[in-house]
Amino acid sequence: MNGIVIKETSHNKWGRCISLSNGKIELLATLDFGPRIIHLSTVGGRNLFFEDVDSQITQEGDAFAPVGGGKWNIYGGHRLWTSPERIPRTTYPDNGPVDWERLGETGIVLRAKPERWNQISKEIEIRLVSEGKDDVTVVHRITNEGAWPIAFSPWALSVMDAGGRAVVPMAGSESSGMLPDRKFVLWPYSRLNDPRIKFSESAVFVDQNEGPTPYKFGSNNEAGWAAYSNHGDTFIKMFNPVKDGTYPDFGVSFELYTNNLILELETLGELREVESGATVEHVESWKIVKGLDIRQTDLEQAFAALTPHVIK
Repeated sequence: MNGIVIKETSHNKWGRCISLSNGKIELLATLDFGPRIIHLSTVGGRNLFFEDVDSQITQEGDAFAPVGGGKWNIYGGHRLWTSPERIPRTTYPDNGPVDWERLGETGIVLRAKPERWNQISKEIEIRLVSEGKDDVTVVHRITNEGAWPIAFSPWALSVMDAGGRAVVPMAGSESSGMLPDRKFVLWPYSRLNDPRIKFSESAVFVDQNEGPTPYKFGSNNEAGWAAYSNHGDTFIKMFNPVKDGTYPDFGVSFELYTNNLILELETLGELREVESGATVEHVESWKIVKGLDIRQTDLEQAFAALTPHVIK
């Protein structure tokens, strides 16, 4: 018996959901909208993901007329988008029901109905590695349902709860000689002197709290991981960036966004032209390190504490 429990349940805010647990971590995915993973925690612990129970982050208006109007809700949790960002293509309202299928004893796949205007379909596969482990494999797939090729990058966004600290490695390449070896891209509303942002020799640290404006940066993140510490635990998401690959937003494979409510850890697949009927795939590996809290520690000590957990 593998000890992994997968079952349908009902949530007092989000309606029909599917829960997964292996005795150490638990997840909750929505079925009335999505695909979306709305909850991630240690068993009995607090949700590391943000939940927009009061609908504080929404978009609507004339820009959504091409997709039939309606309202886009962030809801929270972990979602799948396409990049480059453009409204209403990116924020196509994902308010419809989601189909799900069990994958053996260890996982599920969530499938949304095709986005009629975008002519794409999305699915998220979730697999718990085994009983008592803190690892999750999350596979994102986007299929071109249209009659001609389209160009996009798969974009996986984890919306983290308020009050934590993010860590993003910025190590460069020792073999670059006199040439530049890393990218650090800023969005127009980001302020260079934002007090939430700190740099060590090894990483960028971002504390989620009140700030003068939203803040967003992108990097090529060749280390292939980022972390967020909150509620006494630390969430780590890992991916496999392609060195010198083709990415949107000046060529970055990782992006971080924060405002007064949330902090998002965002990984991207390569930007490519996808043929009609073809599917692109983007894989993340997640883990929760129970009891690791790096919010108040020295920056280099915090980075050192994370290092043993991100060795691939």
